Amino acid sequence: MLKGLYTAASGMLAQQRKQEVLSNNLANANTNGYKADQGQLRAFPEMLLKATESKSMSATESRYISVSKEIGSINSGVYVQETIPNFVQGDLRETGISTDTALVDGAYPDENGSVFFNLQTADGQAYTRNGNFTVDAEGFLTNDQGSYLLDTDGNPIQTNNQTYMMTADGTMQFTGGRNIQLGLTYVQDANLLDKQGENVYTASEEAQVADARATAGATFNIVQGAVEGSNVDMEQTMTDMMQAYRTFEMNQKVMTAYDESLGKAVNEVGKL
Repeated sequence: MLKGLYTAASGMLAQQRKQEVLSNNLANANTNGYKADQGQLRAFPEMLLKATESKSMSATESRYISVSKEIGSINSGVYVQETIPNFVQGDLRETGISTDTALVDGAYPDENGSVFFNLQTADGQAYTRNGNFTVDAEGFLTNDQGSYLLDTDGNPIQTNNQTYMMTADGTMQFTGGRNIQLGLTYVQDANLLDKQGENVYTASEEAQVADARATAGATFNIVQGAVEGSNVDMEQTMTDMMQAYRTFEMNQKVMTAYDESLGKAVNEVGKL
């Protein structure tokens, strides 16, 4: 009976964690470049139940042996193992601001491959899909948090407060003939990136990264004056939240039933 309590409790905790993930997705439905998190539910290891009893060897002898009989398997509940961002392309939003830049996915050689802008943060190099860039007081191109956007050589991009035109391959063409190429990184499996918050990711030890332009089979476009929106599906998220809530309630009712049964066992059966 106690195992049933633990199973129901683990189900409630898993659905609570799933609800938190979905609520965060919904709150970021209008955040530029946001990638919706997906909670991955996993079951705890399955256990095999056996019953052991003593059995007499013969009717005339008082010797006994232990006999094991298999009852079956039991699962001890579920948990949220991890949350993985969904890197599907978000809708483009035209802003008309020349520093806003959107990455449009094309074809990639790997199923979970994706292209990112290169950033220089306080903790080192990072990656983002949020192209809502601005020019700071010193003329450098930065993101919302003040991290520098990098060129192909890994240097912060200095605009000198000049206007520029962005080509489809990510080349910034300034007046006067100066050209700077945006630093773009192709990640073979975007699921191996570590999420740092504020739409910024860093490469884990397992992640394989390379220059996006030098990666065979990787195609993409850069659009100036637009940003990539969030890829959160609000209708689906609301549906998933209702489903998680109902599953939480079901586990709650199971716990209540077990609690009432335990109460009867202690207060009524115990009196006999």
